[in-house]
Amino acid sequence: MPANTASIAPGEAPRLAERRPWLPRWLSSEHPFPWLFPAAALMAVFGIYPLLYAIWLSLYKRNAATRKMVFDPDHNWTKILWDERVWNALMNTFVYTGVALVFQLVLGMLIALLLDSDRKGYGVLRAMMTLPLVIPPAVTAMMFLLMLNGSFGVLSRGLIATGVLPPGFSILGSANTAMAGVLLAEIWQWTPFMVLIMLAGLRSLPKEPFEAAAIDGASAVQAFFRLTLPMMSKVIAIAVLIRGIDLFRAFDYVKVMTDSGPGTATETLTSYAGRIYFGNADFPYASTVALLTLIIVILVSSAFMKAFKVKL
Repeated sequence: MPANTASIAPGEAPRLAERRPWLPRWLSSEHPFPWLFPAAALMAVFGIYPLLYAIWLSLYKRNAATRKMVFDPDHNWTKILWDERVWNALMNTFVYTGVALVFQLVLGMLIALLLDSDRKGYGVLRAMMTLPLVIPPAVTAMMFLLMLNGSFGVLSRGLIATGVLPPGFSILGSANTAMAGVLLAEIWQWTPFMVLIMLAGLRSLPKEPFEAAAIDGASAVQAFFRLTLPMMSKVIAIAVLIRGIDLFRAFDYVKVMTDSGPGTATETLTSYAGRIYFGNADFPYASTVALLTLIIVILVSSAFMKAFKVKL
């Protein structure tokens, strides 16, 4: 029977290795390779290989007539510079990311401040905040698609009844309001994520500075802006970085609720790449648009981390 590794003394590991000369050192328990290999293998299969394959595809040009690919490294990257839909999708992506991020951050902080209490029942409320996060985004999108329907949607009918919208108006059917409808679903589902991060940050703050501020006569608003926000800056920066990256590649809500419409009013970079890939079967150009998205995310994230001194 092999020895129980939990009861091995610090000096016994070399002696155990000597008893098993047939076992390579890199497979012994004190070597990190056996523990890192599963994660490294998954990253290679599902991360590195698709990236390399996308780079390889972007170097080819697809002939629509013959349905064959011809090696032409400059074609797709030149085409993307003159493609107006790419720039429209890029603008929509930045608007989508910026608006959703602001609302989620502000609402997340406000709700976290309300839930930052040890009174009876608040633990249940904090647990209930996680419920939207377990719903698949496609299901959430379908739910809001039905609620925003101009004929029978409960949200649309409520806005029509109060006179905010004219009778029969479809929020998702208008180019002026479709983006707001998609953002509503995004904000509803992912604001609880911000709440949990902000709440964890609030719970970790020391109480002494706030007690001293209260003795000095500082109001709750003054304590928030002069103590809470500065001490929460790193937590807020990490939350913004994580959500910003996720928002920039948003696809589910746009695909299910509007399919990038009306026209291209809600088309983002990822939804445009998906339409090229599945609709036009132009795999090289779709890969190029996807790589452009990745490059922008890396550049913006790196600049953000450097500006706010975020270390992951």
